[in-house]
Amino acid sequence: MKKIVFFSVLVFAFCGITKAQNNGTIDAKMLNEIRSGFTLDASAKAAQNAITNAESLRDLSLNREKIGKIDHYFKYRVEVKGITDQKSSGRCWMFTSMNTIRPQAIKKFNLTSFDFSHNYNYFWDLFEKSNLFLDNIIATADQDIQDREVVNYFKSPVDDGGVWNSFFNVAKKYGLVPASVMPETKMSNKTYELTRLINEKLRGEAYKIRMMIAAKDANKDIQQAKVNALKSVYRMLALSLGVPPTEFTWRYKDADGKISELKKYTPIEFLEVVAPDFAKTEQIMIMNDPTRAYYKVYEIKNYRNVKEGINWTYLNLPNKDIKSFALASIKNNEPMYASCDVGKQHNRKAGVMDVNTYDYASLFGVDFDMDKKARILTRQSGSSHAMALIGVDVDENDVPVKWEFENSWGSSAGDKGYLTFTDAWFNEYMFRIVINKKYLNEKAIKALQSKPILLPVWDYMF
Repeated sequence: MKKIVFFSVLVFAFCGITKAQNNGTIDAKMLNEIRSGFTLDASAKAAQNAITNAESLRDLSLNREKIGKIDHYFKYRVEVKGITDQKSSGRCWMFTSMNTIRPQAIKKFNLTSFDFSHNYNYFWDLFEKSNLFLDNIIATADQDIQDREVVNYFKSPVDDGGVWNSFFNVAKKYGLVPASVMPETKMSNKTYELTRLINEKLRGEAYKIRMMIAAKDANKDIQQAKVNALKSVYRMLALSLGVPPTEFTWRYKDADGKISELKKYTPIEFLEVVAPDFAKTEQIMIMNDPTRAYYKVYEIKNYRNVKEGINWTYLNLPNKDIKSFALASIKNNEPMYASCDVGKQHNRKAGVMDVNTYDYASLFGVDFDMDKKARILTRQSGSSHAMALIGVDVDENDVPVKWEFENSWGSSAGDKGYLTFTDAWFNEYMFRIVINKKYLNEKAIKALQSKPILLPVWDYMF
């Protein structure tokens, strides 16, 4: 009897160990195996000493072989003047969009420098986003508040973020004004507090609206509740950014020292003077997303800022085609809106981005071997910043070897405000550009005519 009991205990113990090994816990055997994989030898001690006393892992891992190998000269470069500065805001998409048409204003008025009012369009961007948010809340009022779509709306009612279509929507509706007409304020240059408070107000009003709809109270005017909420948002914006003009007078001194006559404009009229072809929508977004089929058009549901505006829509293409089209645009002196994962392998002091700029693998003795598709699907990489694509250098066969961005971080960042990146970096971390469709080939033009594949508001790429 005792032998049987003892055998049963052994079986139970063995089964327990087997389960422990398979339930995801770290047992003694596994821990010993993991520990044995690390030896604090001389090279490991040197690395440990360096890492534990370092101010920055980037400085320690800067690849010596890459330093000084990339210059900032380009065979083809768009004619641009001046560097803008978005300060502590997430308005890169707006600055970049304006930077692609700013050369037109400089040429039109024969100026040495010029900039549009980002503050003016930022006001209307936040105001229109507030309206769209409230409309989305009303449209989904019959869905549970924990529904994935509803959660996504409440997560970020408004923010600084956007893409090219966001600028297109707001500029087409409200026009543009010179920077001097509605200058930046402290709140437009440092936007966190303002957007945080607007979001608090919007979430509260949206919750009330959901409760009104759920109560089915016929005496409650849902649309009026939305208007009242927008009145509060307008007040907050006006007090923080100023009141946007409906018309203005403006004059300038040109490159020859001549002062123009004082002239009156509406913002829409000014846009039409500076960029008469802006509203024709010949500009289209092309993107490299290896997680999805190429030569297909994709549209992100509700990714816009203006209710009646266009959603974020793009044609997915291989990098080879994107580069060919971009090269043609630069050769024709036309800058492009572009966006990328700017934080990856970026040497800020040198203003250079290249693969393996930072050799973290050698520093830690571990591999970092994800490709672009894997980085996207695991959220390790995604587009984080927009800049104007303005330059390309080529080899003897006219094949690109490196490219240039016009950034919006001020002239002290990078190479006097510009960033140089290699063609290899383009493959890994460039995501999308906005380009005139006249530069696309026949296959891409044909693909544009297909019905867009609708992606959800919470899609991993966006």
